[in-house]
Amino acid sequence: MRDGASRLMRGDRLERIVVAGGGITAWCAAAAIKRRAPFLDVTILACAAAPDALADRIACTLPSLLGFQEDLGIGVADGIVRTGSGYRLGTLFAGWATGLPDYVHAYGRYGASFGPTAFHLHWVRSAQDGSAEPFDSHSPAAALARAGRFVPPTANSPFADHEFGLTLDVPRHATMLRAFALHVGVREIVGEIAGVTLDADKAITSVDLADGSALCADLFIDATGPQARLRGTIDAVRDDWSAWLPCDRVLLAEPGGEPAVLTTVTAHEAGWRWSSGGQAGFAYASHAISDGKAARVLRNASGATPGEPIRIRPGTRPQPWQGNCIAIGDAATEIEPLEWCNLHLALSAIDRLITMLPGRVATSVEVAEFNRQTRAEAERVRDFLAMHYRTARRDDPLWRSLAATEPPASLAHTLAQFAERGRLPFHEEETFARDSWAAVMIGQGFLPRRVDPLVSAIPVASVRAAMAHQASAIAAALPHVPTHAAYRAAQTRHLTQ
Repeated sequence: MRDGASRLMRGDRLERIVVAGGGITAWCAAAAIKRRAPFLDVTILACAAAPDALADRIACTLPSLLGFQEDLGIGVADGIVRTGSGYRLGTLFAGWATGLPDYVHAYGRYGASFGPTAFHLHWVRSAQDGSAEPFDSHSPAAALARAGRFVPPTANSPFADHEFGLTLDVPRHATMLRAFALHVGVREIVGEIAGVTLDADKAITSVDLADGSALCADLFIDATGPQARLRGTIDAVRDDWSAWLPCDRVLLAEPGGEPAVLTTVTAHEAGWRWSSGGQAGFAYASHAISDGKAARVLRNASGATPGEPIRIRPGTRPQPWQGNCIAIGDAATEIEPLEWCNLHLALSAIDRLITMLPGRVATSVEVAEFNRQTRAEAERVRDFLAMHYRTARRDDPLWRSLAATEPPASLAHTLAQFAERGRLPFHEEETFARDSWAAVMIGQGFLPRRVDPLVSAIPVASVRAAMAHQASAIAAALPHVPTHAAYRAAQTRHLTQ
C-alpha cells in the first residue's frame, strides 16, 4: 500500500518546466524557478527576444527587482555594479499640472506620522491654511534625488528607510541573468518556435521548433512578449484598457549618457516623454500625433535617433494561466511604461507561481487563485497609471478627454475616498504604497475637500514644528551624501581592488 501511494505521489509530481522567451523576463523566470525549486528540470527555449516586449526593454525598474535578485542570491556586485546599473530614487513629473510646480514621486515615506493619522492628512490641513511646503519636500528620497545624490538606507539618519530601483544597461543585465541561470542548472535550448501542439482540452503537449524537434513539459511559461506565442494559441481573451491608458506607441532612443538617479517624465500634448540618462523614450497616442512627428519630438529632446515604434495594446489577459501554460510579462499584460511597472508585473507573477507550484496537473482551484491575484494586481497598477491622467491638469484635447472619461469602478472608489477626506482604501494586491498615491495626487493638485477629524488630535503648532524639524534634518544631512556618480564610482573601485 505504501509503495502504491509512493508511486502515485511520484506520478503526480511536477517535474519539467519549459520557459519560452529570449529577454530578461524569461531568464528571470527560469533562474528563479530553478534556484528556488532545484528538484525541477527547467529548460529555457531562448528564442529571439521580442522587440515589442517592454518588460525586456525599459531601463527603469521599481525597487522590486532588487528584492527579487536578492532572493536568488544575486548581490550588489553582480546584479548592479558589474552590469553597469544606476540607482533610481524616483520620478520627476514635469508639466502634468499646468500652473503647479513639478513634483517628485519618490520611493519611500513622505514625512512621519503624527499620532493615529498618516502624514499626508496633516499636510492637507497645513495646505488648507496656507502654511504647507511642497509635499515632496518632506520626502528624504525626493531630496536626495533632486540633489543628484545617493546613499542606501542609513541608520540614525534622515535617509534611514527609503527604497530605490535601478536604471539598467539592459543587454548587460540580460547577459548576467543568463549566466546566473545556467550556473544554477537551467538548461538552454536556442531555437525558434514553429508551432504549438494542443490536446483536446487545449493543454500544450509540445512546442514545435523550426529545426523539426519538439519540447515537452508538464508546465509551460510564456515570456515571448505581446505575441504570446504559446498562451496565444489557447485563446485570445483580453480586457481592453485603452479608454484609460491612451498611449499605444512607444519610441526608444539610447543617448548614451550616465544613468540618472531621478528619471524625468515630461507631459506632451500627445502623451509623455522621459529621460533616464542612458535611455530616453516617448509614449504617445497614435491618433494624436504621427509616428514621424513623434520621432522628431524624441530626437530633438534626446539628441539620439529613435528606433521603430513599439505598438501597445493596453490591457490584460483575465486568465494568464490556462491549462498548463502561464503567460507572464507582456504576454499577460501590456501597459505603457509610466511608473515603470512592466518588469515588476512579470517578477510578481514569477514569485506568485513559485509559491503556488502545482503538481503535474494543476487543479482548478490553484489556477483560479493565481489568476485572481494576478488580475487584481494588474488592475490596481492600471488604476494607478490611469489616476495620473485622471488627475492631471492640462488643456490639450487628449488630456481633457481622459480627465472626462469615467474611470474603472475601483479607481473611482479610490478617487472619491481621497477627494472627500484624503483617505486611501486598502487593496490586497497593491503595488504602490499609500504615500505613492498621495504623492501623485497631491503633486497634481488633486486635494481633499475636507480634513480628517483625527488630525485635530495634534495641535497645529506641534505639527508645524515637527514638519519644520523633519525638513531641516534632511537639509542638514544632504551635503554629506555623495553624488550618484561618486557613489557608483566608489563601488566600482571597491570591486576592482
